[in-house]
Amino acid sequence: MKDLHGYVIHLRKATLRAPQVEWISAHAPCSVTVIDAVDGSALGQNQRDAYRQELHEPRFPFELRPGELGAFHSHRACWKMIVEGEARAGLILEDDLDFVPDVFARAVQLAMSCGIEDAYVRFPLRQREAAPTAIATDGDLKLISPEVIALGAVGQVVGKEAARRLLAATERFDRPVDTFLQMRWVHGVRVLSVWPSSLREVSVNLGGSLIQKKTPQWGAKLSREWKRFWYRRAVDAWSRKASGR
Repeated sequence: MKDLHGYVIHLRKATLRAPQVEWISAHAPCSVTVIDAVDGSALGQNQRDAYRQELHEPRFPFELRPGELGAFHSHRACWKMIVEGEARAGLILEDDLDFVPDVFARAVQLAMSCGIEDAYVRFPLRQREAAPTAIATDGDLKLISPEVIALGAVGQVVGKEAARRLLAATERFDRPVDTFLQMRWVHGVRVLSVWPSSLREVSVNLGGSLIQKKTPQWGAKLSREWKRFWYRRAVDAWSRKASGR
């Protein structure tokens, strides 16, 4: 696809995912480069120092795990490559994805039709976003500007100017990358979504998630769910204010 280059984020030690990376590279709608994911267990001092708690409102109530720090730095590495590359935009994919090639190609083409240079277009795994009208359509595929941006950053097209703005806004960060992307009032990037795209996660078949999670005790789990609930309420309120709807 003209003016688009792809990046597949792959942690080299996750050897079970290597065949899926090869499949993605062969079936993506553009040429791709496989980039080494940043290993959260082997962060350099500068990478650790980039994380600062309580930078933005609403305050994120949890401390980031090493895997989440590595994921954020991996996406920043892709944004930097997009800024420095020749293409107008970059397609960023995680290494545990599957898709129907012809449907996904249509979804990516729809994303590219929106004036992509200053846009970040998501391909969500589930339909959790709403908008009054579609910006553009292709059959059953719809490109929308959601009022509240949902979580998840497994697949997206990022324009060159959008990548530049995201890099500038994340020299320091205080929450996971998908949670940060919800905050259009901070980064100022136009975040859109295409649904459906046929994208699906297959990590369960590839050794599971690479972001390790400890199972909390009952009391700690209840507290975490309560904090998560109020944080989501706050994000909803800030999102509606920022969208002017």
